[in-house]
Amino acid sequence: MLPTSAFKSYDIRGRVGVDLDEAVARATGRAFAQVIDPGRVVVGRDVRDSSPMLQAALIAGLRAEGVDVVDLGLCGTEEVYFATDFYGAGGGLMVTASHNPIEWNGIKMVREGARPLAPDGLDAMAGLVAVEGGPSGMAAPGALRQDIPREAYADRVVSYLDTDGLRPIDIVVNAGNGTAGPAFDALAERLEAVGAPFRFHRIDHEPDAAFPNGIPNPLLPENRPRTADAVRRHGADMGVAWDGDFDRCFFFDETGAFVDGEYVVGLLAQAFLRKEAGARIVHDPRVMWNTVDLVRAGGGEPVVSLTGHAHLKAKMREVDAIYGGEMSAHHYFRAFMYCDSGMIPWVLVAELVSRSGRPLSELVEGMRAAYPSSGEMNFRPGDPDAAIAAFEETYLPQAREVDRLDGISLDMGAWRVNLRRSNTEPVVRLNLETRGDRALLDAKTAEVRELLARF
Repeated sequence: MLPTSAFKSYDIRGRVGVDLDEAVARATGRAFAQVIDPGRVVVGRDVRDSSPMLQAALIAGLRAEGVDVVDLGLCGTEEVYFATDFYGAGGGLMVTASHNPIEWNGIKMVREGARPLAPDGLDAMAGLVAVEGGPSGMAAPGALRQDIPREAYADRVVSYLDTDGLRPIDIVVNAGNGTAGPAFDALAERLEAVGAPFRFHRIDHEPDAAFPNGIPNPLLPENRPRTADAVRRHGADMGVAWDGDFDRCFFFDETGAFVDGEYVVGLLAQAFLRKEAGARIVHDPRVMWNTVDLVRAGGGEPVVSLTGHAHLKAKMREVDAIYGGEMSAHHYFRAFMYCDSGMIPWVLVAELVSRSGRPLSELVEGMRAAYPSSGEMNFRPGDPDAAIAAFEETYLPQAREVDRLDGISLDMGAWRVNLRRSNTEPVVRLNLETRGDRALLDAKTAEVRELLARF
C-alpha cells in the first residue's frame, strides 16, 4: 500500500520521502491516465531539488499507460495551463510545492482545456494510488518529447496590454529564485517588441533550488522587505514579487508599501468593467465589501464563490465571468482558459499606473481608507472544533447576516468577519473588515484573536 496523505482538496502536496516519493509519483501518473484517459498530456516542474526526480517518475507512470507526454521542463504552473490548451492535450500536470517549505513538493493537475479536476476525480486517483493501480496491459509506452510554447504564452499575456498612451515607468521584479525568471524574460522581450515603455530591475531572478533568499512566499510579512527595499533603492514606480511557481503575484507601491490582495482585486475589477460593461466579476468570501461595492458602482455583477482555485474556476465558467480574484493573490481570466495567472495581473496594473500618471499608492489609498481589513491571520488551535464553537457562541447572536458558504461569515453591521478552516494546511484562517473604521477594525481583531488564542 502506498500513502495517499499528500492528496488534498485541490491537488497533491506533502513532504518528500514521507507523503510523496518516486513510487507515489509514478502511481499518480498511472492513476491520472486511468481516471482521465487524456491521450496526451503536458508535464512541467518547478525548481526544487526533488522536482526532476518526481517529474521523471510521473512521466514514467503516464507513459506506462500509453499516454503521450510533452515535457515542458522548468516552468510555471500557468505555463502548464496554457500548454494544455495550446497543444490540445487531454491534461496537464505540474510538479510543484509553490510556497511550501523546502522539504515539500506536490502535483497540480488539470483536464483538457485546463479545466480543474473534480474532487471525485482526485478521490478516484487516490484509491488507485493506494493499491498501486492495476496492470497497464499496454504493449508500448506513450511517446515523449521536450517542448514549451513560451513565445506563444508571452504573446497571450501581452495581448492584455494596450500600449497607446503609456508613459515610461520603472518596475522592480522579484522572482524569489523560483521559476518566474525565464518566463518573465520572454515576456519582457515581447513587451519591448510591442513598444511598452517599462524598465525593469530584476532581483533574485535566477532559479535556485536552495532558495538562498528564503522560500518565495511574499504573502508572509517577513519576506516583503527585500522587494520593498529594492523599490525604494531604485526609485521604482512599483514592485512585483511572485511565489515559487508564479501563479500568484504580489504588489508594492512606489513607497515600498505592500498592497493587500483585495485592493488588487478592486483595481482589476474596475479595469475589466471599463472593457466590458455589465461584466460579472467573481470573488471569494473572505474579504469582499470593497470588491462588491466597486463592482456594483461600476455597473458590474459581483458573484461570490467558495475559496480555492478549483471553485473559482468552476464559478467563472458557470457565469462566464470576465475576471475573478481572491485576496490571496490568485487572479483568474476568461481569455486565459478561466485560469489563474501571476503575469497578467502585473501587466494590467503597470498599464493602469503608466496610463493614469498617478502613483500606485494613490490608486489604492481610497480603497484602503473606505474598507480597511485585517489581513489573513492563521491560527493552529489545539482543538479547532472548540475554537470555532466558541467563536460562534460569542458572535452569532450579534450578527445581522450569517453565511456558511465558506466557513462562517458574519455581517455585524459596522464590521464583518470570516473564519474558516484551510483547505491545504492544518490551520484556521481569520479575516475582518470594516467600512472606514480603522479603530473598530483594530479593536475587533484583537478581541477575536484573544478568543481564538485560548484554544
